[in-house]
Formats: sequence, C-alpha cells, structure tokens
Amino acid sequence: MIAQGLQGERGKTSRIIKSVLDRFVAAVALIMLSPIILVVAIAIYFRMGSPLIFSQPRPGKDGKIFLFYKFRTMTDECDAEGNLLDDELRLTAFGEFLRESSLDELPQLWNVVRGDMSIVGPRPLLVRYLERYTPEQARRHQVKPGITGWAQINGRRLLDGDWEKKFRLDVWYVDNWSLWLDLKIILMTVVKVLRKEEISQPGHATGEEFMGSKVQG
Repeated sequence: MIAQGLQGERGKTSRIIKSVLDRFVAAVALIMLSPIILVVAIAIYFRMGSPLIFSQPRPGKDGKIFLFYKFRTMTDECDAEGNLLDDELRLTAFGEFLRESSLDELPQLWNVVRGDMSIVGPRPLLVRYLERYTPEQARRHQVKPGITGWAQINGRRLLDGDWEKKFRLDVWYVDNWSLWLDLKIILMTVVKVLRKEEISQPGHATGEEFMGSKVQG
C-alpha cells in the first residue's frame, strides 16, 4: 500500500509539492482548455441564458468556507407559485451532456488556482452537512477538497446514495495520501470520464441529501 499520510517531514514536503503542482497544472489546464471553456460558455448562454456559472458556498480544508464554481446545467424554471421546479425537471439535455462529460467541472480549475481546492481530494459537499458529520467523517476536511477523489473512482456519483461508504473512502484517502496515489486517481478519473462510467445515481438529477449517520442508523 502506498502510505505517506499527513505526518512527518516527508509528508510536509510532499504536501508543499502537491500544492505547487496543483496550482501550476490547473493554470496550464485553464490556458489549454480555454477554447473549450469558451465554447461551453457560449452554448450555455444561448441554451439557458445567464448566469453561465453556478456558484455556491462549500466547506474546504478545516471547514473553511469558499465559493465553489461549476458550469450551469439546470434552468431557473418555476411553478405557478414561483417555486423552483424539481431538479429532474430543470436539468436540460445539454446540462446532462455537460455532466456526463464532466465539462461542468472545468470552472473548478479556478478554485484550484485560488488555493481553495486541490485537483485530488474529497469532493466539497454542502455547508449544512458540517454539523451532521461524526468526528470520524469530519476528518475528510483535514485536506483540501478536490475536483476528483478516491471515492469518485470507486463509485463516482453512484455513491451519492451510500454516504457511509463514501466517507470511509474519503477518510482512507486522508490516511493514505501520497503523490503517487494522486497520480493513480487522476489517471483512473480520465478513464472513467472517457468511458462515461458511473455518471449519476439512478433516478436522481442530484444526489440524495446526507441527513447524518444517526438519522440513517
């Protein structure tokens, strides 16, 4: 098992290398992918209007709140009373394509450049989940959240309905982190995206809400 973890001088040096590589790779990716980003932005504008970007507060390392970015995939359609329709009704065919291809995740490269996120780490979830974690589950916030992670390559969005397993995988990553493990996760992520494997939880446009381990039993 590749296990450098978060402790010791070697781990400290590796974390510094990881931070530098994260920002460098994300900056280069933003430049190289800028034509694709521009095309996606234009397509969203003509299909769904503005805003082009979906932003939402999310907890990062040590629970620090930051503004998380994704390309917009749903409309703002409302019912007669002015309430937003269910996610399944607002998710457009183009939005579904963006999710299947993971193109909706591209704006998160800016989060990485800013230092809010890493390329690899536990996915940033909703702020309201912070008070619902057990102490063990909360350890997922000992590292920066990532665009992809160990849980994603071991189930991707299909794990949205199995929170216990997802958090176990996140904590395993925290305890076993290394640069080599990050490289493995990145390579496996590319394969899964190209094969369009495990894109979403069946029957849900978005994942089921985490209500807390005590509620779930």
